[in-house]
Amino acid sequence: MTVELEVQRGVTSPGIPTDQQFKQWVDAATSKLLRAKNPHHEAGAQLAIRIVDEAEGRRFNRDYRGLDRPTNVLSFPASVIDGLPEGTVPASIGDLLICAPVVARGAIERCCTEIDHWAHLTIHGVLHLYGYDHEQPDEADIMERMEIEILAVLGIPDPYCFDD
Repeated sequence: MTVELEVQRGVTSPGIPTDQQFKQWVDAATSKLLRAKNPHHEAGAQLAIRIVDEAEGRRFNRDYRGLDRPTNVLSFPASVIDGLPEGTVPASIGDLLICAPVVARGAIERCCTEIDHWAHLTIHGVLHLYGYDHEQPDEADIMERMEIEILAVLGIPDPYCFDD
């Protein structure tokens, strides 16, 4: 599967990954999803990642989730336009919005490297775009297992090992 990736930088700061790093993480996640027999976007999918500051992250989180604070990653899955034939898959997977300052703080709180945290949150966001969620304990278990497996392929440690 090929994912065409656009990275938009609404903020610049040390520690923000390169386009190549984002591409590696997105490809690892989408490859895992295909191995899991996910039928979406088998070829030529598009994804946009926008890196933002706290003000923009807060505005999007407030407007789309009703939470008046910035968050680490927001996922906006693409939708099929009404009237298209049933089974039509949009060319776009969707968009991710990642808040750089929240990621940096999260890495410190989790005692992991900032780049590993960026990888985790990028993969986490991609899984959300494909319909995975963590609202219920059983959903969270499935999503976390997928994240751990994808990160392991990249040589990144389990981000949940300190949650207990």
